[in-house]
Amino acid sequence: MHRPALLIATVLLLALSASPRAQQNATWRPVVLSDNGMIASGHALASEVGIRVMRSGGNAIDAALAAWAVQGLAEPEMTGLGGDMFILIYLAKTGEVKFINGSGFAPMAATVDFYKGKGGLPSDGPLSVTVPGAVGAVEHAAKTYGTRPLSELFAPAAELAEKGFPITQSLAGALRSNRDKLAKVPSAKRIWFDGERPLEMGDRVVQKDMAATLREIGAKGSAAFYEGAIAQKFAAYMKSNGGLIDAKDLASYKTHEDTPIHINYKGVEVYECPPNSQGFVMLQALNVLEGMNVRYMRHNSAPYLHAVNEALKLAFADRNRWVGDPRHVPPIPMRELLSKEYAAARRALIDPDRASIGEVPAGDPRQRTTSQPLAYATPQPAPDLSRVSEATEDGHTTYLTVVDQDRNMVSITSSLLSLFGSGHVVEGAGFFLNNRMAYFGLEADDINVLKPGKRVRQTINPALALKDGKPYMAFGTPGADTQPQAQLQFFLNVVEFGMNVQQALEASSIVSTGFRSSYYPHEAAGTLQAPSSLPKHVLDELAAMGHKLDLSNARGVGSVKAIIIHPRTGVLMGGVSPTRDSYVMAY
Repeated sequence: MHRPALLIATVLLLALSASPRAQQNATWRPVVLSDNGMIASGHALASEVGIRVMRSGGNAIDAALAAWAVQGLAEPEMTGLGGDMFILIYLAKTGEVKFINGSGFAPMAATVDFYKGKGGLPSDGPLSVTVPGAVGAVEHAAKTYGTRPLSELFAPAAELAEKGFPITQSLAGALRSNRDKLAKVPSAKRIWFDGERPLEMGDRVVQKDMAATLREIGAKGSAAFYEGAIAQKFAAYMKSNGGLIDAKDLASYKTHEDTPIHINYKGVEVYECPPNSQGFVMLQALNVLEGMNVRYMRHNSAPYLHAVNEALKLAFADRNRWVGDPRHVPPIPMRELLSKEYAAARRALIDPDRASIGEVPAGDPRQRTTSQPLAYATPQPAPDLSRVSEATEDGHTTYLTVVDQDRNMVSITSSLLSLFGSGHVVEGAGFFLNNRMAYFGLEADDINVLKPGKRVRQTINPALALKDGKPYMAFGTPGADTQPQAQLQFFLNVVEFGMNVQQALEASSIVSTGFRSSYYPHEAAGTLQAPSSLPKHVLDELAAMGHKLDLSNARGVGSVKAIIIHPRTGVLMGGVSPTRDSYVMAY
């Protein structure tokens, strides 16, 4: 080849490599398309039930709740009756966005002195359990926005529990990795083990107690769970195993609605969950990045990933300073935290060439200032690509989203917290209990400090967005502190870089740990977790900026699931990240 031709070819190749569309034309999974209804969930069985409900005339709310009940069976390590739930709903008829808070609280006997006497907050066991809120949220959503009775919505899950279903590879892996945790709990071992062996892929699990529990709730509503026969089993199990939750704690639970929070990002209205959720983290980071021309930086370049990391660290610092249970903390300046003026003040702290070091200081949103200057890191050694760790999930949760033919949208994140939560199954009722106590703090100056009756700050934060006043997308992910990070990068992949939904889910992404973790004892690892699939020159540039890289073989953007509504044609476009058993279905 002549030198001029070679030069032209080289320039064209570089231009193509800079184009986000050229970077990833083929995807691991196809984009699922439909004119009618669609669901993206963590399991094929859940998605199939959601489609079945919509085909029979149910709306998106009906489909989502029926699918969630199946998730509690098929993804027992992630969610279920013993966990918490946040729900965002877009109502096509009125154009309103609704938020339902289904998070529970610490039992009245749970005090700082008690847990300090125990050596801290446990990561599992009966003392790690908070009052679950999911059941109350489901009933509220069904009665207020659904069209079908709870008994009908829970019927498919009850039938599946009674007849049994096969264990997937992902669930089998979770059972193996949590063998010691579950083997010491007779009520869990009885269901999820064959003798001394955890159930394996292809084994069938039958849960007759769970079937009866689902039918009881379906027939009598949440009262059966919080005050009736199930509540009695729950309280008795807690008492016999040394837990703190009693019948009064359960009977006092009430779900409620609150006003969702939102910002406008370049014409897109992005909605998130208000406190006690960390939902504002993604919104504040978007506000910061809005003034940085990230499209010009190019997708997943070192300057772009640096900007994303620094914006997230600033938002998480504000989360840890200002956000807790609104019923138990000073007034949260949410309007100021989400103002464009405050975002500009935070943005000014970001050095485009140097990474901030350590936990960055929180700002004062009321004064639109930051009280302390940031410290910046020195260059780090180039990463060693021969030392790449296996990808792991930080926190274990599940997500589902549904859009129906009327374009109602539902976005639900639900969780036990860690895999299998506390590890305990309520005897005779069949469901795992959460370990949400592990998110509280024990120090008086922590806004998230434990108090009896207080709701912990939740990491779960489903999202949705409108464009030009019309429904645009619903999306979310598992992953504890990674949730707003993955959701942020997915959103930017679509809005800034023009990717289709599946491309946006499969692109490489980063995870910051440069802030105090939600898990007790709330340590800050101070790393930038990056996939080894990023180009070597990008990793080298990030290290030169001072980022302490932690390389893994992670794929995709968290475990995001999403449905996008085509702005011009109204066609539904669904996708899921290449993780676990996630599945999109449509009709």
